[in-house]
Amino acid sequence: MMDQPARKPPKRKDDRVILQFDYDCFYAQVFENRNPALKSRPVGVKQKNILATCNYNARKLGVGKLMLISEAKKRCPHLVLIDGEDLTPFRDMSKVLFNFLRSHSWNNKAERLGFDEVFMDVTDIVDYNMFCLNRGSMADTFFYLSNKDPEQGFGCDLTAVAGCVVGPPASSAQLEDRTYVRLLLGSHLAQYLRLKMEADFGYTSTCGIATNKLLSKLAGSCNKPRNQTTLLGLKEEDVIEFMDGHNTRKVPGLGFKTAQLLESHVLGRHIDADSHSFDSSLTVRAVRQHPSISPGSLETLLGGPGAERGVGARVWSLLHGVDHTEVKEANDIPSQISIEDTYKGLETIPQITEELHKLACSLVRRMRIDLLVPDDDADSPGTQKWIARPKTLRRSIRSWPTRQGAAQSQSMNFSRVSRSGPLPNFIFDLGTGIDGIAQQLVAEALLPLLRRLQSDKRHKWNLQLLNICVANMVAGAGDDKTGAGRDIAVMFKKQDEVLRPWKVMQVSDDGRDDRPGEVMFEDSEIDVAWDYTAHPLCPACGHSIPPFAMAAHTRYHELGE
Repeated sequence: MMDQPARKPPKRKDDRVILQFDYDCFYAQVFENRNPALKSRPVGVKQKNILATCNYNARKLGVGKLMLISEAKKRCPHLVLIDGEDLTPFRDMSKVLFNFLRSHSWNNKAERLGFDEVFMDVTDIVDYNMFCLNRGSMADTFFYLSNKDPEQGFGCDLTAVAGCVVGPPASSAQLEDRTYVRLLLGSHLAQYLRLKMEADFGYTSTCGIATNKLLSKLAGSCNKPRNQTTLLGLKEEDVIEFMDGHNTRKVPGLGFKTAQLLESHVLGRHIDADSHSFDSSLTVRAVRQHPSISPGSLETLLGGPGAERGVGARVWSLLHGVDHTEVKEANDIPSQISIEDTYKGLETIPQITEELHKLACSLVRRMRIDLLVPDDDADSPGTQKWIARPKTLRRSIRSWPTRQGAAQSQSMNFSRVSRSGPLPNFIFDLGTGIDGIAQQLVAEALLPLLRRLQSDKRHKWNLQLLNICVANMVAGAGDDKTGAGRDIAVMFKKQDEVLRPWKVMQVSDDGRDDRPGEVMFEDSEIDVAWDYTAHPLCPACGHSIPPFAMAAHTRYHELGE
């Protein structure tokens, strides 16, 4: 008889309180707050020929997210369509709401996902209020929002959990359970923040309250919109029962590929579908209770080249509602800034150049909004400084695949192809307008990166997507928490002024002084290679070639012709 695989349940940790906020139909709410007359009408926000989202008035009439505009209009002829191509209003409002939530965090553990979702770890606030709690007066309790100012806070009735509850009914006996009291307090904090956000900014939201990120997100999805749900998972079996009813595809952390592999394994047949059409019918219970499923078998099934280490144990934990992932601390500096757009098909370089210029303008504008702050130490009022400088420029494309028969059309490749290089320093020049910076960025960086994506001179473009991104953010020494407080840019500037009289000047053949220590290249003949070194461009193919290899490369073209 074969040994059964080890199926020991993962260890739980229920000493945290995590809130997960999700703004209701966020894109639609942005336009409804601009024009309140839209709140009573079915509204859809479109991007190209797809509905990015729609409000609940439209959903009641059969309209859904990611639906084709033509289909949405058939189902709801009176649907009000609003162009959502410009993400600026959504991005700006998302920052406002996030900063509001973050301002109520003591430990700065407030993590934003996309524009409309925020996780908060409020364990420290809750534990402080547990310490201050008067159990003899639960119906008339004061919730402290500050541990320094006793007047900051709000009154609440702690005889019941605020909002909806999932799990066994609460009782007065549970006041002796620390996990219950934590969740009880967390529910009232969540309700306060939701109602204040609605009163102050006009935005409704849902919230999930639980002991980890996974459970809080699933709980928040139980009662939408404009509501909240607390998961009272005080015992192992309570959490298991909650998890078992969920479809595997709906569990955060189980992506499309993982859910597909799990279903194929449990059902004993290959499931072949793309990420848009695949909607698993398999429940967590069916996977968890399958006799062949264990941490070890999951590692074998899901592991392999490129897989994360310990994926089997992680998925086994998720199936049991165990998630030790921390809520990340909020950071004033974004990890990257990315701009993209989709197209029916860009085929010529002039078309591509025009669209790259639009994207570059948006990128430079975003950088100046997100990475510039007032420089209080500057001599001139109104001066700004960069709090961080991205070092890497990434250029990504996605092409429309060429159909060559029905067999190939079933597995068309829509993956992105990217190339990266160092971000040119001129992008930080605040003395030049956005349009001028964008033109230079396209000519000197983006088009050379695009040429590196060209397989041969006969290659024909048919682009579906263009994306440009700046990443690898480096905070200025004066702004970095770990720095010594010195701004290296200022240091070099002062050094330059001190050493100017002793600089060696390059003298040209006609006796005129050139710039000190500087070698100039023609813009059209320079590119930046993978090794961050400036190399001349080959006039035949446009690729960046080191000088020592140019002769051999030129000979290669001569032989090829």
